[in-house]
Amino acid sequence: MPTPAVIATWPFGQIAVRAALPVVQKGRPALDAAIAGAQAVEDDGTTHSVGFGGLANSIGNVSLDACVMEGRTLGCGAVAGVENVRHVASLARRVMERTPHLFLVGEGARLFAVQQGFPLESLNTPESVTAWYKRRPRPKPERPAPRGTAQLRAHPLSHDTVTVLALDQKGSLGGACTTSGLAHKLPGRVGDSPIIGAGLYVDDTAGAAGATGVGEEIIRIGGSFFVVEQMRAGRTPQEACENAVRRVNALAVRRGVHPAQVAFLALDVKGRVGAACTTDTNFQYATNKGEKVELNKAREIGVETR
Repeated sequence: MPTPAVIATWPFGQIAVRAALPVVQKGRPALDAAIAGAQAVEDDGTTHSVGFGGLANSIGNVSLDACVMEGRTLGCGAVAGVENVRHVASLARRVMERTPHLFLVGEGARLFAVQQGFPLESLNTPESVTAWYKRRPRPKPERPAPRGTAQLRAHPLSHDTVTVLALDQKGSLGGACTTSGLAHKLPGRVGDSPIIGAGLYVDDTAGAAGATGVGEEIIRIGGSFFVVEQMRAGRTPQEACENAVRRVNALAVRRGVHPAQVAFLALDVKGRVGAACTTDTNFQYATNKGEKVELNKAREIGVETR
């Protein structure tokens, strides 16, 4: 019988691991555990980039994105641009289980949430509103970047996504990814987090992977799918994550821009984990060692010069 394992992004991933671990230890499916972990962070108002108290966009609204995936049948669901609904990871699961679709967005996703009994509520806290007013975007003249080289840099407050990957006692994998996205994003912007194959991908025949950071750069390489396919080809989770970061770096060189702050983490059916990030990302992730929850620092991969 496989030993249950849980891994989650960033220091606040410790909240997720502590919530998810008892679920798999009780013999429940990995997806149940991953969503329980994600929801614990969504409920934590001090985590200013996920769920309640999340980072507002450029006009002061909090909109959330999420997706879920299970590795046995590749069942998945996603929502994006959802306002006034806190538990968007659970909402993504409802999309997976109760509709013929995989992805709902905006007002349609919010209407579906109401139909499914999710309460509508303000996602702002006094602290998040104060932070938005303090750092809100102010118009300033800028030189346009050459076409194809404009680049997002992660906002200092935007350690954005909690991705939770879990391995259950039956040897099956599940994952959940939930976020409020980059701070001060344009209304309507969607990053990698709710996109299956970018922010999350799970397949019992290869492994599970998730991403965090500047979503635009993760989407460009199909980041999480790339990591899983690397594991399918025989790479360890650590090697797969490092190769994904090298791919991001190489693409930045091709585009003539500085590599964005991105990170990947992975978990396979043997319970092995991996994590890597671009330089200056300072990516940390939480894992369990038996009953103990630990915080680890990912390996940074710099741009290769020849």
